Amino acid sequence: MSRDEVNRQIEEFAGTLGLGVGRLLSGRDMDGIRRTDATFFQPGRRILPGTEGPVPRRSFRAGWQRLAVRLSMLGAAGGAGYGFWQEPEATLQALQYGGPGAGGAAAIGGIAYAALTRERRELMREWVAPLHQALAGPLGIPEQTDPRTYLHIPLRFSDDDAEIRIDLPVNLQFNEAVVADLVVRKLALEDISFSWRPAGKAPHVLVRKAHRPPERLLFQDPKVRDLVERMPEPAPLIGLGSAGKRVSVDLDAESPHVLVNAGTGGGKSVILRTIAAQLVHNGARAFVLDYKRISHPWARGVPGVEYCRDIAEIHDALINLGVEGRRRMLLAEQLGEDADPAAVGPRLAILLEEVNATMKQLARYWEKTRQSGDPKVSPAIDALAEILFMGRQVRLHVLLVAQSATARALGGPEMRENFYTRILARYSQNAWRMLAPEITPAPKSTTHIGRTQVVLGGTAHETQVLFMTHAEARAWAMSGPAHAGSVTLQKTPPTRSAAPAGPPADPAPALPVTTNQVQPIPALPAAPPATTATTSPTTGPGAKNLPAGPPPAPAAPANNERLPSEPGIAAAVLTEAPTEPSNGPEEPADELLGLRQAQLKHLPGVTLATLRWARANDPDFPVSAGKKGTELLYRVSDLKRWARNRPRATEGPAEVS
Repeated sequence: MSRDEVNRQIEEFAGTLGLGVGRLLSGRDMDGIRRTDATFFQPGRRILPGTEGPVPRRSFRAGWQRLAVRLSMLGAAGGAGYGFWQEPEATLQALQYGGPGAGGAAAIGGIAYAALTRERRELMREWVAPLHQALAGPLGIPEQTDPRTYLHIPLRFSDDDAEIRIDLPVNLQFNEAVVADLVVRKLALEDISFSWRPAGKAPHVLVRKAHRPPERLLFQDPKVRDLVERMPEPAPLIGLGSAGKRVSVDLDAESPHVLVNAGTGGGKSVILRTIAAQLVHNGARAFVLDYKRISHPWARGVPGVEYCRDIAEIHDALINLGVEGRRRMLLAEQLGEDADPAAVGPRLAILLEEVNATMKQLARYWEKTRQSGDPKVSPAIDALAEILFMGRQVRLHVLLVAQSATARALGGPEMRENFYTRILARYSQNAWRMLAPEITPAPKSTTHIGRTQVVLGGTAHETQVLFMTHAEARAWAMSGPAHAGSVTLQKTPPTRSAAPAGPPADPAPALPVTTNQVQPIPALPAAPPATTATTSPTTGPGAKNLPAGPPPAPAAPANNERLPSEPGIAAAVLTEAPTEPSNGPEEPADELLGLRQAQLKHLPGVTLATLRWARANDPDFPVSAGKKGTELLYRVSDLKRWARNRPRATEGPAEVS
């Protein structure tokens, strides 16, 4: 090789080395290709024209940031090399003991970083990246552009005080209307305002909510109370939407049933309390099926509300409500199309709490209690399905609460489709796609207290839910002008399908229940006699020659045990609770005893002090059925029912041995 060739290669190497050092110290890409408009002090915002292929994120960083990273890496490598040159054994020993520690620290740091940035990654995947793909064309931005460089979307962008900023190209060659429409549609926003700021070298647009729902909606506000008072009887107020728009559901004209799906702390019981208190205020009867036992303390002792806490009571209540629904269907058929809907009976609201756990418990309870020849599926679950399929003509309304309203939890997808109104709070994207797939994209969930999405008629309404305290709900439920008293479902002994039909039993008074003394429920209008004599699939085996009106109640069994029930076999009617104890002879199992004797003979798990405290403080404690001298006497069956269903959180004074 000639001297000239060697000199030329040395000069080329020196020039290449100088360029490399210059690019390293200036923070530019080492290949010398400039891909973004980033400078040494300012990060990049856009990709330069003519750039091909993917653009790495580091190309958008400012030059000084890339220089700091490079110098740190070179310093660490140079320090390790110098240490190994001077003290090779000490350096190897340090690497031997320090390497695993450094690796563990790096692993822990990586796991922590992944956990802390999970929501941010979800935001990028679900919202920012799709919006970038939609805006790249209208704004004239290359698709390789990192969307984080010009789309500044906060993590909680659906909150009331959130602000979205979109950096615009300097040439302003885009259609503002098109850009605004894409932002609204891709981010699932409503009632927002755009502030366009095209001046200067950093044009941008700010997106904020224009008409927000109220921050809070308290029933104690006189204006809110007046609004609730003016709501139609079948359409209780759920809350207020944007610009103060009332959000409600008409149970007669729109949706007879309501589904509430929310995560922990989403206010499920608050929503049910608000709706149920308004319905009871307007004369409806409510059945609270609460396996948790403590979700609705406001309903305890309210006339017209029956609280079922025990799974056996929930099982029987659903069966009897299903029978009542079938009776109403026959009555509605006989009354004709032009009849008053109220002629079938008072409106019944069924509050079913925590359906995920309740349905499992109902199935488990039926597995333990069913006999040979009984159906495998719980008749209570079948009765719930019948109620959901019944139309608004029977005036039975299910208000159902679930943490995850899957088809399996509700008994099948066809049962879930009966909920035309669905209220979602603190939901996941999967929950939205499951319950409201017709609305895309799904609105961003918010942690704002009381903020929900009410899906009605294929439209989502962002709503601030009305908040009633327990005391306010109780007072409002008991203050209704149309409120007419308490309700109980009366059960009859079952008849097996193989048994021959016998004559109807003589009417007997219903089993007494513990309720406040109230006015009787108005009697249903007389209906023409039924002429059908065939077995209907909706009434079950053995249900022939059904009467037009409420069937007579059979006499209660002597031992006052819980009656087994089957769908379509047990008869149930709405009846007034007895206002006075019977003067006839008492059966041995339902004898009248004082508290001390009842505790010794029948209630060993409850102390006498607890019984006396509950008599003075618990509104669910049974009323006395007689008197012996100065001592009040109580039915043993009533005391046992109270002991089984009493809330454990309010047992009274400390137990004393």
